Amino acid sequence: MTAQSIICRRGCIRLFLYVICMGLLLIAGQSVYAQEKKDSSTIQELGEVIISFNKWEQQLNEVPNKITKINRAQIQLQQPQTAADMLAQSGSVFIQKSQLGGGSPMIRGFATNRVLLVVDGVRMNNAIYRSGNLQNVISIDPLALEAAEVVFGPGSLIYGSDAIGGVMDFHSLEPRFSADKKRLVKGTALARYSSANNENTVHADWNIAGQKISWLSSVSYSKFDDLRMGKYGGQDRYLRPEYVIRRNNKDTILTNDDPRTQRFSGYEQWNFLQKLKYRINDKMTLQYGFTYGGTGMHPRYDRLLQYRSGRLRFAEWNYGPMLWRMHTLHFLSNQKTVVYDNLRITAGYQNYAESRLDRTINRTLRNRQAETVDAISANIDAVKTLGNGQLYWGAEYVHNTVGSTGSSTDISTGESEASVSRYPDNSKWYTAGIYGSYKINLHKDVTLTSGVRYSYNGLKAAFDDRFIPFPYERASIEKGAFTFNLGTVYRPVANWQLHAHISTGYRMPNIDDIGKLFESAPGNLTVPNPGLQPEYAWNMEMGIAHDLPADEDGRPAGRLELTGFYTILEDAIVLRPFSFNGLDSIEFDGAASQVNALQNVAKATVWGLQAAALLPVHRWWLIKMNANYTRGRETDDAPGSDKEVPLRHAPPFFGNLAIQFRKADWTLEANLVYNSAIKATDLAPSEQSKTDIYALDAAGRPFSPDWYTVNLKGSYRVLPALLLSIGWENLTNQRYRPYSSGIVAAGSNFIASLRASF
Repeated sequence: MTAQSIICRRGCIRLFLYVICMGLLLIAGQSVYAQEKKDSSTIQELGEVIISFNKWEQQLNEVPNKITKINRAQIQLQQPQTAADMLAQSGSVFIQKSQLGGGSPMIRGFATNRVLLVVDGVRMNNAIYRSGNLQNVISIDPLALEAAEVVFGPGSLIYGSDAIGGVMDFHSLEPRFSADKKRLVKGTALARYSSANNENTVHADWNIAGQKISWLSSVSYSKFDDLRMGKYGGQDRYLRPEYVIRRNNKDTILTNDDPRTQRFSGYEQWNFLQKLKYRINDKMTLQYGFTYGGTGMHPRYDRLLQYRSGRLRFAEWNYGPMLWRMHTLHFLSNQKTVVYDNLRITAGYQNYAESRLDRTINRTLRNRQAETVDAISANIDAVKTLGNGQLYWGAEYVHNTVGSTGSSTDISTGESEASVSRYPDNSKWYTAGIYGSYKINLHKDVTLTSGVRYSYNGLKAAFDDRFIPFPYERASIEKGAFTFNLGTVYRPVANWQLHAHISTGYRMPNIDDIGKLFESAPGNLTVPNPGLQPEYAWNMEMGIAHDLPADEDGRPAGRLELTGFYTILEDAIVLRPFSFNGLDSIEFDGAASQVNALQNVAKATVWGLQAAALLPVHRWWLIKMNANYTRGRETDDAPGSDKEVPLRHAPPFFGNLAIQFRKADWTLEANLVYNSAIKATDLAPSEQSKTDIYALDAAGRPFSPDWYTVNLKGSYRVLPALLLSIGWENLTNQRYRPYSSGIVAAGSNFIASLRASF
């Protein structure tokens, strides 16, 4: 038996034990409930049966996809600092962080530009979303959300390129109209403090409306100091023993008085939301929205940990302010016509700005690369009832223009000159598509969903050879792609659901893939590759779900789910050794660097299981659980080799288990969060080179240890309009670094917030 077979068998045994334990827990919970005394007093129903799928609300038991919904009540209880933390707390999305001002979601083994962010119906992904870890999700304000949904599996039918692993769909606060002639005035104000990074957050939102016009506004500000890690567990190499400061025009390395404090990790953030909604008549509305998310300068913490020749390499490595501005115009019609019953037209304009600034220790030259993206989009989405089914159809156009500049400034003299940019300046990326999907109830117990989309994609970029002698002048791609899905849901008996789904997805190379010049790791330089082609995914999944309806005995609604999936990614775009002007290594930033480039040279496979439970055990008590098992492999980078290696964005087994009490004005929750280990032999090759961020095993090889946290959350409604929330995260003060993360997670963290409503 091969070593790979033994590892696979051990993994299957562990997975089997996980599932058995979950099943025993659920059975025990059911038994506890069965012995309870009947009581007509009940907490509110917790089951979510309506979700936004295909951009329209549908019954959950008619949808063949695995979907996780996060509502506003959950956000208020969990008190996430960022939208990335909010996704992590759902128990269904794994989050990687290179710095405190970060958060890169991983969904079913895919991440960054292979998963899609959507805000109020507009795709947030742009032409410079990279294959490495990405922090743009933190631009979304969790305090200004009505809800969020994670749709697992390819979403290319509705959203086109990028939605291979899944779609994260965020719905911001909605303006409400007055129900009578009186003016509607309502809102909330919040203040929050967290001890692990001295978070200070303030937020306010308000809605002023009549019967025809409604205005909603939201503003949030957060300031985070340096993050303090835990005390117990975790290796001492996680500590921050020293750091660099500039003193008397000289770089000086200082000893950190508190090595658990991760010096130079803090940052600040602003978020605004403005919406103006006009009711044209009873069937039509028009809405303008403006969304702003902006951070201050925030350090790239994992780069500040790097050593060269026995000492810290960088004196500075910062992301400049990351700014996201979005204007949207929504027209919604419920006026039935021959081609639609409901119609939504969305026009959007987004402007992104980000930059990187770095300076090697004892050098006076500060390098700066700055990027902007102007993105325009237009979407038409409609639904029409035809016979016993609904036809969903729509069209989309998206166009991105990328601006990219580089400069070097001597901090001692102030003199500055142009230098190499990260991307080809004035590059273009665009896509247009049309889709149709039909859902029909073949029988009262059987729902069938099918659909097809055609997309046409293009890219144009011209390379600047003033600083680097590129062996090519320009890149140009024009490609069409068909995607489809076919799914069925079978409800054999009341409250049981079986579903199966086959879908495809694709990703068009963007400007980051084709044109990036970047040092991905010490001694490894990524260069442009204009020969890239799209990658294409096939996904299959099956699942079973059981709804536990609310009943007269006082038990609220609940749900049990188990889903299995398998995805194949053809022509996968991966980072591999490359040659540049005939050389496999060149000098960059004063050091010899191996040349790499993104290439269509791999085939990736991802498979796994997802389990979830919302299990009432009493009219006041319920148990919640999420568990995610993902394994991924891709072909190796050796020429002519068909050897498979671990997939970079396949996270370890992770999940959470919580017990919650809700009665009258009280909500209390105790939860356990767990991540398993990834051994050195199971780390992706690209991760094995990141020795600065990983623990070392007995043989001195990098690996990712397992970890857990125990957490308490609670809220109490002091007055009808005043809610006090408190939390204690990581009670046992564990020191741990999540897989692939550059920053060590927070140690014991006390959270307190006060929310007032009017």
